[in-house]
Amino acid sequence: MHTNSISPAYTSLVALGDSFTEGMSDLLPDGSYRGWADLLATRMAARTPGFRYANLAVRGKLIKQIVDEQVDVAAAMGADVITLVGGLNDTLRPKCDMERVRDLLTEAVERLAPSCRQLVLMRSPGRQGPVLERFRPRMEELFACVDELAAKHGALVVDLYGAPSLADPRLWDVDRLHLTGEGHRRVAEAVWQALGHEPEDPEWHVPAPATLPPGWVHRRVADARFARQHLLPWIGRRLTGRSSGDGRPAKRPDLLPYEERA
Repeated sequence: MHTNSISPAYTSLVALGDSFTEGMSDLLPDGSYRGWADLLATRMAARTPGFRYANLAVRGKLIKQIVDEQVDVAAAMGADVITLVGGLNDTLRPKCDMERVRDLLTEAVERLAPSCRQLVLMRSPGRQGPVLERFRPRMEELFACVDELAAKHGALVVDLYGAPSLADPRLWDVDRLHLTGEGHRRVAEAVWQALGHEPEDPEWHVPAPATLPPGWVHRRVADARFARQHLLPWIGRRLTGRSSGDGRPAKRPDLLPYEERA
């Protein structure tokens, strides 16, 4: 297991997962998404000439799809660092077999850990509100499994769930499922520090200063817009077994030298 040190020399990064790792909702001017993994790769590339990066994440993927479609591909790349975040989409389904989720996550970690210098797992962030409260028991069961697997296989765990700043609704997009650009920046900082690099923002986990809460009318309008634009389509996909990632290719399928996009 890699232990934290000053400026570790990692030469490559492969990121696996769903929309969280794809980068939704950190929107770029061209309509694509950036996200914490791209931000992390940018930092790592700045200090390591020839740094290579692949991002296999696709929005909407369940843990079985991540295992079937991404794990073997990532393991074969022989990267220094692999990040794996998955299973949260499963916990948000009306029916979720948590034992099956744990088994699949275990399978993924057992295949990935020997293939890289450092495997990174995460306790995913949760936005304050009724959705988090409803699914919190499943999420915490998933995170307990993450902790156990990390201890057994020498993986790092980045605790985003326990970071007060990332529970702040202001760091979440209007769909209430994905972080804003500022949220992704804080996640990138958390992973950067976990990998042993000198902090650029030691206060990433501290919430932003309080602002006046929006008025009642503003909240009701926002709630109605959220339901129309995001909640109802999401429920429709759940009922029909569809996913927002169906037919969508991996974000960055090949482990190639990385340059930040403008």
